[in-house]
Amino acid sequence: MLRTIKPKNARSKRVLDARQPKEVEDPRTAIFVKGTHTGDVLNNVMRELMALKRPNAIAFNKKNAIHPFDEASTSIASLEFWANKNDASMFVFGQTTKKRPHGLTFVRMFDGKVLDMAEVGVEKWVGMADFKTPKSTPGHKPLMHFASELFDTHPRFTQLKSMLIDFFNGEEIESICLPGIEHVISVSCGPTPAALNNATAIAYASRPKPGANGANGGSAEETANFPKVHIRTYTLNLLSSGTRIPRVELTPMGPALDLVLRRHQPADAELLRQAMRRPKLKKADVEQGLGKKRKNQEVDEMGDLRGRVHVGKQDLGKLQTRKMKGLKAGGDAMDVDSDEAGRDGMDGDGGEEDAGEDSDGFGANPRKKRRSKA
Repeated sequence: MLRTIKPKNARSKRVLDARQPKEVEDPRTAIFVKGTHTGDVLNNVMRELMALKRPNAIAFNKKNAIHPFDEASTSIASLEFWANKNDASMFVFGQTTKKRPHGLTFVRMFDGKVLDMAEVGVEKWVGMADFKTPKSTPGHKPLMHFASELFDTHPRFTQLKSMLIDFFNGEEIESICLPGIEHVISVSCGPTPAALNNATAIAYASRPKPGANGANGGSAEETANFPKVHIRTYTLNLLSSGTRIPRVELTPMGPALDLVLRRHQPADAELLRQAMRRPKLKKADVEQGLGKKRKNQEVDEMGDLRGRVHVGKQDLGKLQTRKMKGLKAGGDAMDVDSDEAGRDGMDGDGGEEDAGEDSDGFGANPRKKRRSKA
């Protein structure tokens, strides 16, 4: 546990405030940790992933004797300590053994605690230096593409998809221009075997997970039928097409990785529910519409959003009212006769009207003309 730090000046206070929870979080910072044995393959793969993650990447050059799946208590304590100290929410841990060579573990954090973990094995890789093509600018958000139905149906591939999106996701933006998209990360799977259909995936998700704290070892028999995951990175070339929409060409940039799924630890149900909870918007944010002007909407003193609805022009001739004598169909003609009689009753000197309206003012019973006395 880290001790509570009280800021001594304005600079330290700004740093502590930046680490507080936010409605729109900053890009996830990933820490790359080396195990006791890594080898050239894992070192190069972690270097390539860190090049795609920059500038939100931190590298630990020293070797660390931690095992997230085997020694869960001590390893998780070390990861939580590093996460709180460096304000990081993701880890990429590399470890190679005789039983699991070239293992790469993605660890995702929430509120300073380990949320879930997924281990993959690197079977083949090609670095950026092997592709003699232009590279993207560091810090740009990539366009993610997942080409397999397993990423939406099978829980293991769904977890990997969510992990990769959080790893490569950058700053939250509302809009982006086409020249701002420089590279694409395509994630695909091999041919889906018949054993991994939708029903099998649902049964796999509902099965109780063995191990402590929901950890699942993921034996080789369970992951043997899983297809390989292929990660490819391309740069975008926008060419002229004669229309407003340009013609897009993809150029391999690297790195290219072939991964296999291994062990994993699903997220705790209560911790996942807290992580998926959306914060309530403040009144000022609702009024501003999160930076977008909203027409015919306002917020009252209680913070409730209210809107005005404009209806079309109404035909009052078909409006149902009281069945009065003056509102019948013949009432208009009688009003015209009454007006003509009133005009005839006016003398040249501006005398008073000889014809008047009834008590209701509808002219239903016009009075008789009065004769003027000589």
